[in-house]
Amino acid sequence: MNEKGLIHLYCGEGKGKTTAAMGLAVRCAGRGNRVVIAQFLKDGTSGECRVLAKLDGVTLLAANPSGKFSTQMSEEEKRETAAAITRTFAAARGFATREGARLLVLDEVCAAISCGFLDENEVLDLLDSRPDGLEAVLTGRGPSERLLARADYITEMVKRRHPFDKGVAAREGIEL
Repeated sequence: MNEKGLIHLYCGEGKGKTTAAMGLAVRCAGRGNRVVIAQFLKDGTSGECRVLAKLDGVTLLAANPSGKFSTQMSEEEKRETAAAITRTFAAARGFATREGARLLVLDEVCAAISCGFLDENEVLDLLDSRPDGLEAVLTGRGPSERLLARADYITEMVKRRHPFDKGVAAREGIEL
């Protein structure tokens, strides 16, 4: 394949960013393509990750050593998380390049950048130098102007109502 893949950005306050990215990963893998998924600030155990990890041609990586939201982390946990996210990003980049992946999903990369766990310049370098044919998906809230400028697709999820606002916790098989 000699054409440059496109860049997708799923952002916003609404539910569905990761779900949309994982749906695209299933579609891509279902056509026999290699897919690399890196989840930042997540542990890789959600329902969709459990299924995707079983598919041939899918590499799934996750980095959230403390298992906490960034606002709940100690300074030591933040340092450990930054190191884990940096390693996971490098591994995802390497797998995508070496294995000739068709799709690279960087789930919650916007949060990893905005929390200071991942250098945005590293992400931009990857986007600008990715191999021909490698499609990239970025997800998260509050993407920077530089990420927005790189995206070919921008889909914003808008929250109009969410049960969490009424105290309903995430439910296994639905939100987890």
